[in-house]
This record gives sequence, C-alpha cells and structure tokens, in this order.
Amino acid sequence: MFHTNANTTNKAPDLLLMIIIFSLLLVGVVMVYSASAIWADYKFDDSFFFAKRQLLFATVGIVAMFGIMNVPYLAWRNISKILLIVCFLLLLAVLIPGVGMVRGGAQSWIGVGAFSIQPSEFMKLGLIIFLAKYLADNQKKITSFRKGFIPSLSLVVAAFGLIMLQPDLGTGVVLVGTCMLMIFVSGARIGHFMVLGCIGLAGFVALIASAPYRMQRITAFLNPWEDPLGAGFQIIQSLYAIGPGGLMGLGLGQSLQKFFYLPEPQTDFIFAILAEELGFIGGTFVLLLFFLLLWRGIRVALGAPDMFGSLLALGIVGMISIQVMINISVVTGLMPVTGITLPFLSYGGSSLTLTLCSVGILLNVSRYARL
Repeated sequence: MFHTNANTTNKAPDLLLMIIIFSLLLVGVVMVYSASAIWADYKFDDSFFFAKRQLLFATVGIVAMFGIMNVPYLAWRNISKILLIVCFLLLLAVLIPGVGMVRGGAQSWIGVGAFSIQPSEFMKLGLIIFLAKYLADNQKKITSFRKGFIPSLSLVVAAFGLIMLQPDLGTGVVLVGTCMLMIFVSGARIGHFMVLGCIGLAGFVALIASAPYRMQRITAFLNPWEDPLGAGFQIIQSLYAIGPGGLMGLGLGQSLQKFFYLPEPQTDFIFAILAEELGFIGGTFVLLLFFLLLWRGIRVALGAPDMFGSLLALGIVGMISIQVMINISVVTGLMPVTGITLPFLSYGGSSLTLTLCSVGILLNVSRYARL
C-alpha cells in the first residue's frame, strides 16, 4: 500500500526530480528543432517554426508547474468533482460539429485559429485527481465488486468511451492503464481484474474489428513490409531511422529520415530521430532519465503523508510512465501504431503543458513526503 506515516512539514520540492524534468525538457526542445527543421522550412519557410512554439509551450508549462507546485496538493481534493465535471463537458463539447477540430483523422481538439486544446489530455489528470480522492475515501469498499470496484470502474469506462468517439485509442489506453493501476494499488481484488481482463480483451477485439484502419495497424505491426507504402510505412521508416544510429548516432542534426521520409518526425516518432542522431547512447540516456523520474515518483508516493497524496503521486507518475512505454514500444516496432506523444519530448502544446502541470502537483506532494 502506498501510504506511510511521513513528516508532513512543508519543505523544498524534490531537487533531483526537478533536475530530471528540466533535463527532459531541454532534450525535447533541442530534438524538436532537429527533427522538424527541414519540414518547418518547407511548410512555413521558417526552420525554427516548431522549435519556437515548443519553447513557448515549455515556458508556459514551466510557469504553470511552479505555480501549481506551491498549491498544497490537498486543495485539489476539494475541487476534484468540479474538475471532473469540466473535463467531461469538454469531452462532450469536442464531439459537437463545428466545435471540435479534426486533426489526423481524429476530432480531438477545441480551439480558435492557431490556439487549441486537447480535452482528452486534461481528462487524464482530472480523472487521476478524482479517483485518488474516491479511492482514499472508500478504501474499505474497494474490495467489494459492487460497492467499490464497479463505481470507480464506471467513471473510467465513461471517460474512455467519450475519448474513443473522437477516436483516440492511444490516450484512452493510457487513461485506462493509469486508472487500473491506481485501483489495484488501493486494494482491489485480483479476481476482479481477471474478470475485467476477459471483458476488456473482448472489447479490444471489438474495437479493432469496428474500424478497418485499426486492423490495418495490427497487420502492419505483424508484417509492415506487406504494405510498405501504406499501413506499414511509418514503422518501416522509424526502424530505418533507428538502425543506422548504431552506438554513437549520425550526429545531432544529421538525420536522413527527417528529409520527408518519416511523416512529421517532431511528434509521435521523435524518439526514432533521436536514436538516429544520438545513437544507442543517446536513446539510453533519455530512457534512464524516464526511469529516474519513475523511481523518484514512486519514492514520493511511498513517502506521502496520506492515501490521497500517495494515489495522486502514483497516478501522475504512472500516467507518464505508461505513455513512455507505449510510445517507445510503437517507435521500436514492439506495438502497433497508436498515435501517442512521448512526454516532455514530442511537439505539442496540450500534451506538454498538461504533463508539466501534472509534475507540478507531484513536486508539491514531494514537499510533504518523507524521501
């Protein structure tokens, strides 16, 4: 159980955790420029187009992170229901024709002109906060399938269902995986998860069968060279990037795959460009930073002074870690393409800002945790 009697004195946030976060941000801004310069110069006549916007997103996110870092984490407990309702309303709004914006085949955005947000990203954090409160308040009921497990599961299913209507399978999987981790750690019975696993497997098969493009991604995952110019194109180009990188890489800025081979390399497949330019050593360094983030996050969760803080910290670090595992697995061909960003590194305003807000809460929990 992630709960211990910790010293509740408000102290400085975890310095190592902050160093890790800023290190990942720095790598991200550099790699967004390196991966996007050619495409940005071709499309916008400005090789720094994506890098400047990523730096702006990072700046806004850092300001938000420092602001949130100084808000006692218990304050989120008091407004958790309001946050969840707002997140659900935004998910509903994005489905309204004329309100939701379509990008990459998914109606996942709300905005005006160049400014837009992705409500599904905010739902991940909103549900983590609410679920942490619910599970902390109903810890004794969680072992009951009807009184504890089903009520918490119903919220997850509702959020996942709205996200799938966009559709956005990658974000939906991260949300479900994070929430299941929190429910499991709070004391739910393994037998309940076995039942849920069977139902989930059947539902996953149905989701794949309901959309031809998902089946194409599965077949492309099994044998991408069967359709090298169609469904298998992205993963083949990703592997072509990673392979030549070798131990030391081709050198920063020297990627060949970013020359219009790998589509929009600054987003979901940025790790492939990083591996091509910085090699095995560079890729391992980034993975080590993520591992250290996971380790420090778990330490914060273990040292939090109450169950709400423990589950909140666990949910945040779990969300980031699950997203990293899925992205790296997709880029290296270990999973079918899902279209999900790499936290801190991939280009994207909503994703980066939300991630920094999340770690702001994690840093505040660290101020009360016994590390």
